Amino acid sequence: MADSLSAGLGEENEKEKEVGDKENKPIKTEINKEKEGATESLGFNDKNGDSKGQKRNLSDLSLLRFITTELTRGYFLEHNEAKYTERRERVYTCLRIPKELEKLMTFGFFLCLDTFLYVFTLLPLRVILALLRLFTVPCCGLSGSRLLQPAQVCDVLKGFIMVLCYSMMSYVDYSMMYHLIRGQSVIKLYIIYNMLEVADRLFSSFGQDILDALYWTATEPKEKKRAHIGVIPHFLMAVLYVFLHAILIMVQATTLNVAFNSHNKSLLTIMMSNNFVEIKGSVFKKFEKNNLFQMSNSDIKERFTNYILLLIVCLRNMEQFSWNPDHLWVLFPDVVMVITSEVAVDVVKHAFITKFNDISADVYGEYRASLAFDLVSSRQKNAYTDYSDSVSRRMGFIPLPLALLLIRVVTSSVKIQGSLSFMCVLLFYLGMITLKVLNSIVLLGTSCMFVKEANMEEKLFDPPPSVASSRANSRAHRTKHVHTAPQQDPPTDKAGISLASDISQPTNAAASAAPILPNSDSDTFLTTPDEDDDDKTINVDTGLEGDGLKHRTPKKDLLEIDRFTICGNRID
Repeated sequence: MADSLSAGLGEENEKEKEVGDKENKPIKTEINKEKEGATESLGFNDKNGDSKGQKRNLSDLSLLRFITTELTRGYFLEHNEAKYTERRERVYTCLRIPKELEKLMTFGFFLCLDTFLYVFTLLPLRVILALLRLFTVPCCGLSGSRLLQPAQVCDVLKGFIMVLCYSMMSYVDYSMMYHLIRGQSVIKLYIIYNMLEVADRLFSSFGQDILDALYWTATEPKEKKRAHIGVIPHFLMAVLYVFLHAILIMVQATTLNVAFNSHNKSLLTIMMSNNFVEIKGSVFKKFEKNNLFQMSNSDIKERFTNYILLLIVCLRNMEQFSWNPDHLWVLFPDVVMVITSEVAVDVVKHAFITKFNDISADVYGEYRASLAFDLVSSRQKNAYTDYSDSVSRRMGFIPLPLALLLIRVVTSSVKIQGSLSFMCVLLFYLGMITLKVLNSIVLLGTSCMFVKEANMEEKLFDPPPSVASSRANSRAHRTKHVHTAPQQDPPTDKAGISLASDISQPTNAAASAAPILPNSDSDTFLTTPDEDDDDKTINVDTGLEGDGLKHRTPKKDLLEIDRFTICGNRID
């Protein structure tokens, strides 16, 4: 019985082996065919090949066939169409950068010029009107009315600062400073010039805070609790800052003047090469739109300041040569060389930054709209700052020290004697007022056009942001998210905010994007968000994304970014 069973099992195993061999045989034959085809395609033949195969193999390995193949082989770029289209768009973006950048630079230059002319033209008239009001209101018996408006108080403080600093600057000898700097070696002057640039940025950063603190201390409502050291200490700090900053810019202009007057122009060449070092320090860093906006504002301020420094250098040199017009043509090539190098460095720097960080050239239109919004909003009835102060915060351009230095240089270079000279000064002042008014009118019209194109008219009527209201809104928004959470214990972040709404409602993202996107007192986007964020729902109060569930800092609005409060107060 056992033998019969074992015999039956053996027969069954043999049948199964035969069936498996039959099934595997076609597979093996197909594999062998593929191997043979592969060997034939590679030009190899099996050991049992005939003479024809060997001749074909030798012909395939010939040098003539290899050269022919290299000369006639082709490829099709449309197989990777997306890659080459992207490369072409990058080239077009780099070609558009000079035009878009210069549009922004030109608009920003006239903004700085408007702020700079304001110090010479309208500010003295506003100070005179404020002083007349200060003396006439008590005489008219209007005791119940306010003596000066907050804007008039700020104007009077600016006027007093300019008068005191000018009287202090009269004791500074420009000629002695020039000869002291000229006696130094080239390397020393190069190091001094770099140190002056860094000090200028640091002074601008801290100086605007000093001026803002003075304005707020002088105009703060009296019913509030006193939390300051007094108006007089703040005023003295502001006077000291403006005086020291003016001295620093004077040393910088003197160093540039020495470079212009050097015989071999080596110092000027070294100072110009310093601009190209800026490319190395900025091109290979990661930049976002907000960072690029900060750098653009810095470049606008730097270019305008360099123009004023070149004007001071030309005035001092023309004075030394008794205002001979022929000497102006001697200075002209060096001036053009400095300006050209500055423009070339800015174009190359921005072109490669946008290329490496995949930023579109259209972003400079948004930057123009943001600067235009500052100008238009300063003309509103609910404006909370002067336009000149807004430009100072945005770009780091503080006009008081630079204007003070220019007044000092002009008064020391030009001698006013006789009634005819006074008439010329009066005509020149009227011409400056005319230029200021025309520039303001053109800028205001252009800014309104930029704001309208960016669809930012509604933001003009928003109330100014307050710290208390923004904190209250953020707390209410957080409590709203907590109470609307599902009954299941959903995952929460460290602040206790539910994340289940972002997970359980992926299909309703388009409908929920409108209420979740910024609707607080301070706007979060200028015109349009980044392209990467079109398909993401971002909770602004918590900085959470619905798809990644990762902590992120809230995206800053371009309107909230100034020269010194971005990227950890980094100064570029």
